Amino acid sequence: MTAIAGIASHAKSELVDRMLDKMSHRGWAWRDVIEERNLTFGAIGLGIQKQAHETLKKSGLACDSASEGHFAQAQAAAAGFELKRDLLGVTPLYYGRTNDGELCFASEVKGLLEATCDVHEMPPGNCYDGLKMETYARIAIQDPLDESPETIAAELRRRLETAIEKRIGDGRVGAWLSGGLDSSTLAALARKHVSNFHTFAVGSPGAPDLEFARAMVDFIKSAHHEVIVGPEDILRVLPDVIYHLESFDALLVRSSVMNFLVAKCASDFVPAVFSGEGGDELFAGYEYLKALDPDQLPAELVDITNRLHNTALQRVDRCAYAFGTVAHVGFLDSGVVEYALRIPAQYKLRQGIEKWILRQAMADALPDAILNRTKAKFWQGAGVEDMLARHADEKITGADFARERGLPDGSRLNSKEELMYYRIFKEHFGEFDDLSWVGRTKGAPVG
Repeated sequence: MTAIAGIASHAKSELVDRMLDKMSHRGWAWRDVIEERNLTFGAIGLGIQKQAHETLKKSGLACDSASEGHFAQAQAAAAGFELKRDLLGVTPLYYGRTNDGELCFASEVKGLLEATCDVHEMPPGNCYDGLKMETYARIAIQDPLDESPETIAAELRRRLETAIEKRIGDGRVGAWLSGGLDSSTLAALARKHVSNFHTFAVGSPGAPDLEFARAMVDFIKSAHHEVIVGPEDILRVLPDVIYHLESFDALLVRSSVMNFLVAKCASDFVPAVFSGEGGDELFAGYEYLKALDPDQLPAELVDITNRLHNTALQRVDRCAYAFGTVAHVGFLDSGVVEYALRIPAQYKLRQGIEKWILRQAMADALPDAILNRTKAKFWQGAGVEDMLARHADEKITGADFARERGLPDGSRLNSKEELMYYRIFKEHFGEFDDLSWVGRTKGAPVG
């Protein structure tokens, strides 16, 4: 299933249908709405998921599942619904209460708003029965492995290969390919399982991502597709991006624009893609991490991994499902995550080289240009740079920013760029007294 919705009340099929209508982009092959006791819930999905849904609904369960281990579900319970979300929050889920106090839920905020303006994000790794929120699992610091780097690299490679094999399905899968280490790793491992493997890259003319992606394509011999983007293309799709993303966070929107455009292209060729999300958080891929005391690195990696659910993973989910495709995040497979958390920090960031152990694990599977490429943010590598920030500076005066940066819930916008996005967000969704469900990028610059 690719979207679920429901309300703890009887005879609400019409309402649940409207909720699903708002999320119909996530899956249009079938729809099922069920009334059971004092509950009404429904799901939409892809054709290949229909049999699984038939099995689940016999137990009163609606489950939105991207792939193995990544899910959001609503189980019929005595007092209404019991909601549950996967450990990392790969699959989205929101909940709230109607004016009559009825618990309701949906995979996207736009669906939930058909029933209530009381919006809360279901926390990853938690269960909620309408009365009590309980954590059933969490990402935390683990005892480090006492193994050689060669042994660790070999086991990491094995687990990555297993994660890919579990998600190949019928072979109709491709990869978003930025030419970075993470997306190239998944593309290389998936390529040997798919006879006609499609890869997709996006960027402005001359963008680094396009050049590195071409080097990877030459190496794995994929059927490659490029989306060349100009400033006018970015501004044209910005309202659609924010509508699907359901956020106004500046760095998240900036990176989502290119992701949205490449996802649209990919949907013309394959129903599913691999995305390299999670590699930087698990293996220390960000430049700022090099300035930390080594003893601080494990805690910082756990923290940024736990923040993925309403930032980078939200981008991946919304960009893919905007066009009815599934994005598999192979690095966030449970077996990979479990092992990565135990890899000693000195093997992740070694002598100034980020993701060193991942580079060792993939040394025979990637070209040297990819193995030695340093980390670039998606919006930088794709050539967006600060184009959107400059556009916002031209369109929004200092007085406008000072007047509008304060939000109804007491929080503040960080920059004119963020105000530009918030204005579009407000046009789509209105104003909220509580915006705590909107993820904010850690360390975002304040203007």
